[in-house]
Amino acid sequence: MQTKEETVAVLKSFDIGDKFSDLPVLPRASVLIPLFVRGGELHTLMTLRSAELRTSAGQVCFPGGKKDPEDRDDVDTALREAEEEIGLTADGVEVVCRLFPVMHKSGLLVTPVVGFIEESFRPRPNPAEVSAVFTVPLDFFISEKGHSAAHGAAGTPGSLHSFYFVDTDSGSQYHIWGMTAMLAILVAALALGKKPEFDVAFDFEDPLSFFQQILQRRINKL
Repeated sequence: MQTKEETVAVLKSFDIGDKFSDLPVLPRASVLIPLFVRGGELHTLMTLRSAELRTSAGQVCFPGGKKDPEDRDDVDTALREAEEEIGLTADGVEVVCRLFPVMHKSGLLVTPVVGFIEESFRPRPNPAEVSAVFTVPLDFFISEKGHSAAHGAAGTPGSLHSFYFVDTDSGSQYHIWGMTAMLAILVAALALGKKPEFDVAFDFEDPLSFFQQILQRRINKL
């Protein structure tokens, strides 16, 4: 069992702050990775995007989206999008850290923002954007159960990770893959201080250097 306080302290040590604020001008986006404690165990909240959306329709994601001109920074973007998508207000999030930005296949530079929310939070999904909201135990993303990997996927550093998760509350099965799966693995490994039971491309002891290298390679191709 790991307390919220222990988790916050660990994750803060990986906070990038404004380290990448001087990157070349790229279209930016942010996602919020909401964590909470239930029954003494860490969980995260995820969404299923509406099938009517133009991009990533019907896919599992963390709340998030493109940066608006009015957003002060990447944290603002993540919090605004979370409120728009699931009714999670900014004052209901204890922001813990910003992790290394990741280049999405669409060309967006995506910054993961990790924060804690209350277990009692009840999402109010915007039906124009979100068709379902569900929660997953964080240790699910470092377990071999439900996990598979495709090797050598085009444009993917290392393996393309994939999970099938059955929500016991609704009985629905969700396919979690791509960038969302990678971010979930990363946060789970860092927060829980455990190596995944399967191979991952990043160095568990120094994940920042791996993501810096990948990001630099993508930027050099622009």
